[in-house]
Amino acid sequence: MHDFLFGIYPYIALTVLIVGSIARYERDPFTWKSSSSQLLRRRQLVIGSVLFHVGVLVIFFGHLIGLLTPIWVFDTLGVSHTAKQLLAILAGGVAGVMALVGGGMLLHRRWTDPRIRRTSSVADIGILALLLAQLVLGLATIFVSLGHLDGHEMTKFMAWAQGIFTFDAAAASYITDVALVFKLHLFLGLTIFVLFPFTRLVHMLSVPLRYFTRPGYQVVRSRRRTPLPARPEQSPRPTRKPAVPSSRPAAGPAPTPAE
Repeated sequence: MHDFLFGIYPYIALTVLIVGSIARYERDPFTWKSSSSQLLRRRQLVIGSVLFHVGVLVIFFGHLIGLLTPIWVFDTLGVSHTAKQLLAILAGGVAGVMALVGGGMLLHRRWTDPRIRRTSSVADIGILALLLAQLVLGLATIFVSLGHLDGHEMTKFMAWAQGIFTFDAAAASYITDVALVFKLHLFLGLTIFVLFPFTRLVHMLSVPLRYFTRPGYQVVRSRRRTPLPARPEQSPRPTRKPAVPSSRPAAGPAPTPAE
């Protein structure tokens, strides 16, 4: 089971992530959005959204750089394993708390406000709950990492992640003896990759660069199967009729009395 979860499942997750995202964009591009509910409750959304998105972005790029950068690069730069471990704990801890607080505000907002809950799908609430669970697991790994400040535990995850992308058949064996909380964190992260194309998370892949060059109009394709009925032609406005002269004689000056 370990070899499947961490040797085969990563390829399944990445395949679904890539193929599913492309298929959704090509098949139904108008669902490629986050369906904002800003008009319903703005203040809590702004605070929670900023905390959540900033924290998640820091965590994402921290994992991307920390796991996929070859170890020899850090050695060449003179960054020791201990320094890298402390940086990951500090930066990841702060970003994780920010994302957890912000995500908690967003989930509370969607769950408790009747109007927002009616406009939210099961996938909207479910994926947010999974992300919060992933954040809790990630913060829990900090307490385990504090017992491995030499950084050699982290090199196992670097070897595993890089082994997945280099098709190393022994990649799963590199993390056989790591703590259970790390394995749960990895498994849930891969599962979120699987669900990614079918949720609102796809908007993460959209960078709004076209806003700088877009025209002043938007073309919207209708989903109607039949065209709308033609508009009836408007009748011209009635013109004012010319005044008809009266048949009565015009009143003349009063007659002068006879002398």
